[in-house]
Amino acid sequence: MDRASRQSRVAKLPPRERILDAAEELFSREGIKAVGVQAIADRAETTKMALYRHFATKDALVEEWLRIVAADYTAVFDRLADAHPDEPREQILGMARFIADGLPEISHRGCPFINSIAELPDRAHPARRLIETHKAGQLHRLTDLCARAGLPDPDMAAAEITFLLEGAQVSAQNGSVGQAGERLMRIIEAVLDRHATPAVTGVADVAGVAGR
Repeated sequence: MDRASRQSRVAKLPPRERILDAAEELFSREGIKAVGVQAIADRAETTKMALYRHFATKDALVEEWLRIVAADYTAVFDRLADAHPDEPREQILGMARFIADGLPEISHRGCPFINSIAELPDRAHPARRLIETHKAGQLHRLTDLCARAGLPDPDMAAAEITFLLEGAQVSAQNGSVGQAGERLMRIIEAVLDRHATPAVTGVADVAGVAGR
């Protein structure tokens, strides 16, 4: 978005939303530690005093920004559930596609969760706890979808999918793997197929042994 378009959009926002918009842009581009409260206030075209009326501390602002980011991911799960209520596999693939489609942006700006964790080593930090809670909830939701899809080991399937989703974002961020999005989709489809068929494979193996 060009500067004029952004200014026009942001000018219509209430002060709190302007502050969050500025924080999102600056934290994503420059990192949490490098961005001061004054820079956020300037970007939001407000004052430090006004910022502190809405957010008692910079940590509180960081936490609220990450809460919004997490809510965006939760909303994707919800939209997929509405679009494919009886198709858990399609919901899983839809979430994977959402991540895959976002990898080009990740390659430029990095994942906000990964970047934030790198800057927040204290696991007691409220924003760090928020990220951990969000990730645990996402894994729980994937596990439930794997169970509904009839996979015999939904915990392991969900863990593998999570490793793939997280790993793809890191790979996009460091530029180590080309065509990461399409490769991610193919690998996740293979994981789902593999987890869906072990019982059948086991029966075939037993039959083969019995016939020898």
